[in-house]
Parts: sequence; structure tokens; C-alpha cells
Amino acid sequence: MVVVSSQNLLAQAPKKIIVEHSDYFDINQVEVPDAVLLTGSVRLNHEGIIMTCNKAYYFQKENYIKAFGNVQLVQGDTLFLNSKYAEYNGNMKQAFATGDAVMRSPESTMVTDTINFNRNTQEVYYNSNGTITNRENTLKSKSGKYFVAEKKFQFLTAVTITNPKYVIKSNHLDYYSNSGHSYLFGPSTITSKANYIYTEKGFYDTKKNVAHFLRKSYIKYDDRLIEGDSLYYDRNKEFASATRNVKITDSINRGIIKGHYAELYKNKDSVFVTKRAVAVNFVENDSVYIHGKKLMVTGKEGNRIIRAFNNVRFYKTDMSGKCDSIYSSSKIALTKLIGNPILWNGDNQITGDVMHLIGNNTTRKIDSLKVLNNTFLVSKDTLGTGYNQVKGQNLYGKFLESKLHDVDIIKNTEVIYYMRNDTHDLIGINKNVSSKINIIFDKNAIETITFFNQVDGDIYPEAELPENARKLRGLNWRGFERIKSKEEIFTDEENLLNYQIIRQTKEDDAKENVPMKIRKETLNYDKKKKKI
Repeated sequence: MVVVSSQNLLAQAPKKIIVEHSDYFDINQVEVPDAVLLTGSVRLNHEGIIMTCNKAYYFQKENYIKAFGNVQLVQGDTLFLNSKYAEYNGNMKQAFATGDAVMRSPESTMVTDTINFNRNTQEVYYNSNGTITNRENTLKSKSGKYFVAEKKFQFLTAVTITNPKYVIKSNHLDYYSNSGHSYLFGPSTITSKANYIYTEKGFYDTKKNVAHFLRKSYIKYDDRLIEGDSLYYDRNKEFASATRNVKITDSINRGIIKGHYAELYKNKDSVFVTKRAVAVNFVENDSVYIHGKKLMVTGKEGNRIIRAFNNVRFYKTDMSGKCDSIYSSSKIALTKLIGNPILWNGDNQITGDVMHLIGNNTTRKIDSLKVLNNTFLVSKDTLGTGYNQVKGQNLYGKFLESKLHDVDIIKNTEVIYYMRNDTHDLIGINKNVSSKINIIFDKNAIETITFFNQVDGDIYPEAELPENARKLRGLNWRGFERIKSKEEIFTDEENLLNYQIIRQTKEDDAKENVPMKIRKETLNYDKKKKKI
């Protein structure tokens, strides 16, 4: 056993540095005791690493070299280290280079004042300002490491990557010189002419110009801010997508779009949002909430169009409604409620085949309402069980301070109205037909009704008008569907989805994601996108 152990120890003993060439070989005990002076085209070899210089002191007992003038240390075809002065410890397999130190690999060049190289761990590190050049990218930092085998630079202090298209700044960045992949940790920014990006965990492919960002990330354009738990970005297409807890803020139009998945094409001025999507617009010191399974916003400022699809619901403090889809144009200040529209203004329910809300671009307020074909206006009698009903062909209404103030209902109009005195006693039930009706509202309740042309009808005592005569044909009271808060624009199923996503977000925040996962998710993005 002792013999085997001794042999193992001998096998592990460091090998001596070999002098392959030197023009002059001299021993000067006065100048440098215990050292051999090598001058003129010096070439040294130690276990596959080659060192050349103009002059060297070789400390044979210590297996140590001090090299001067045009020093170069070469490790195969993976690393070239040049400097004015260098030291190499053969026992420790460590090198130290200073004076215009330059390290080159097949992919990059690093320039700094002092470089250390540990052959055992295959790590190069520096603690003075350094500059790395890799293709179009220039990296600068106060300190850093280079892992030879992985071809990876790691920076744990202020680092900047400058590219012709953008600048990346971070305090912790891993950069792979062969692939151009960058991994960002902690507060980091990417600045370009097109946008400004912030992240606290992200991946950027500097070759393909695609990125994936996690944790408190956002992309800021001139007029939009995109936030989400997970952001994908393609600089070549100026395309961004966001997943989970998505929020897109329109700073010019004072609007916000939220959802759990979004896509944005900057060059096309288009935004697509789904999964509990909602658009919030600020109108007349109030917020309008529009929800649909899918939301699209297209067009430049001044000509922007909002489209909402599938089971659309909207809410404003004094107004709410439903329809199959919505089309809203900022240029002509027109909002179309398309497919089975229903509108609640206060306690009034309005339906019709076609419904338009018209705004005023000067005042930025809702100006009027137009309902075409099969118009029906209904409200519950305040004290009884009956319904105030107005039926006609078309309705034209005007708003005052965002409240419906007066309406004209024209062509084949019919009315059933419960008339009460100042003490709220029922006077009778007015049942009438005419060619036109004008209604004035006060605090969203009917104040006066005026009949025009070909008026025919009467006021009936309650006992004289049968129950089956108190409803106009086509009456469909849907008060139980009325949306009374911004939370009610979502279905129970959508609220459950939101709860699950929020819970998952909290779980993800409580644990660390493996950095390589970012890379895989990003590279597989196109495959995932097809499944959505």
C-alpha cells in the first residue's frame, strides 16, 4: 500500500517548465540569485502551454518564470495572452500578465491592465477596467471573469454592452462569446432609439436580436409601456409579447390595456390582448372599462381603433352594456356596439339592432347616442312591479355631463308609463302611440315625456288596465344582467383563471428560475406561439 501511495504522489507532482529555446543562457547570482537568465527569442513549454518573450528569469527550484518584453502565452487555439510583463507559476499552474495586457480567443478580444489566468479551473479574471470586443459588441466593466471551456464572460460589477443598435447595462451579466447570448441578473437596462427596456432577470441573443425577460420587466416606447411577468422581444421585427399580469399603458391617450397574454407590433401600430383582456380609457374624469375575449388596438395617434370581440362587456360609473363586439375609432369619435347591443344608462335599459355612441373630439366627451331599428327603452317603475316602456323605430339621444339628458324616439312609437305625483302616488298608467316622442331625463330617471303627431292613447287607472296589456310586444327586461361595477365585466370562469394566475405568480416569485430555462423558453417561442 505504501508503494502505491508513493507512486500516486510522484505521478501528481508538478512537471518542470521546459526551456525549448533561448539565444542566450546565463546565470547571474548577483542580479537575480537562484535564477537563470534567458534572453533573445525565449520559448518555454509547460504541459502544453507555450510562453514566448524577449527576456525571462527562470527560477528552477520554484518552477517559476518572470517574463519581459513581447510576452505571449498560448494555450492551443483557445487562448492567446499578450503583455509587456508576465509571471507564471508551474507548480500552481497560474499566470499573471500586466502592461497593455490583451487576451484573445477565436471569438473575442479582451484588453485591460492586468490579467490573471488559472489553468486548473480554466478561468481568466481581471480587477481593473477592461474592454472586450466580440463581433459588433463591445463590453466594458470594472472587473470580470472568462471561463475558457464555456467561452463565457461573467461580470459582477458595472458592465456595459455597446452594439450599433442598443446599449445594455447591468451589474451582473453572463455573456457567451461563441453564441452571443447574454444573461442579465439584477437591475438591468437596454436602451435603443426604438425603446427602453428594464429587467431584473433576462436573456438577450445578440446575434438574432431576440430576448426574453422575467421579473419586474417592462418595454417602454415613446407612447406605450408594456409590462408582464414574462416578456418576449424581437428587435428585428419590433415585435413584443407579454404573458401573465400584462399591462400596456398608452401615455398619450391616457389608456390602459390589461390581460394575461398580449402581442405588440410597433411598426404596424397594433396591439392584441386576450385572456381576461380589458381596455381602460379615461373619459370626462371617469374610466371606461371594455372587456372582451380578444382586444385589438390599431393605428397611430389620432387615428386609433379599438376592437373587442366575443361577449363584450363595458362599464362606466353611470353607464354599462353588452354586445357581441365593439368598434371604436378615435378619428371620428365613434363607438359601434355590434351584435345584440344592450345599454344601461342609470336604471334605463336600451336595446336595438344598431347602436352607436358618438363623442366630441374637441371636448373629449360623449356627445350623443344613436339606436336604429327595433328600439326599446325600459325602466322599472320606482315603487311598483311594472315597467316604463318606450318603443319605436329609431332613437337619437344627447348627453349632458356624461349623462343621457334627452332622447327622441321616432316612427311607430309606443309608450307605457306609470305616472306618479309628487308624493309618489300612482295617478294612472299612460298608454300611447304617436309618430315621435321626446324624453327628458333628470338624474338618469324620466322627468317628462312629450308626444308629437298622430297621438292616440289615454291614461288608465291601474284597475282598468289588465296585466297583459301593460307590456309592449317585444319587451325583454334584462335588469338582472346589468353590470354594476368594473369587476362584473368578467365572468366567474375568467375570475377563476385570474386567481390561478395570481397564485402561480406568487409561487414563481418565491423561488428562483434556472437561468438556462430562459434560453429554452425563448428559443422555443415560435413553437409555443402556434399553440396559442
